[in-house]
Amino acid sequence: MSSEKSMDIHEVLKYLPHRYPFLLVDKVLDFKEGEYLTAIKNVTFNENYFVGHFPQRPIMPGVLIIEALAQATGILSFKTHNTMPSEKYLYYFVGIDKARFKKPVEPGDQLLLEVKILKSKGPIMKFSAEAKVDGKVVASAELMCAEKEINS
Repeated sequence: MSSEKSMDIHEVLKYLPHRYPFLLVDKVLDFKEGEYLTAIKNVTFNENYFVGHFPQRPIMPGVLIIEALAQATGILSFKTHNTMPSEKYLYYFVGIDKARFKKPVEPGDQLLLEVKILKSKGPIMKFSAEAKVDGKVVASAELMCAEKEINS
């Protein structure tokens, strides 16, 4: 899927301050400012956390699935406010409610990250978030992020 509403990894890197091994969004498939964003995270056996989580049956830690969803909310926040990360401001993950994990995520899976804005008030935004593998929800939560000034 290629459109003006998609973002390859080079564009994603412009909107997220994260880098390897903590960049958890590989591509944005679609978005609409002020509404939603859909992205993917390719889960590979080479991820460093698989060494210890769990060696006999590697699964992606739930906290990293939530972090991937939070990174998707950050991109949507910047796109919605027509801004970019800067030396002065970033969007921080500030809240999580109703987190649920339905199924393990294993190497070879492709996480579909879907985030939708529920509420926006000033610098704070609340989102519904779902991660899916093969069309099935593996994790969901309500997430909040807030624009914060970076104090040097």
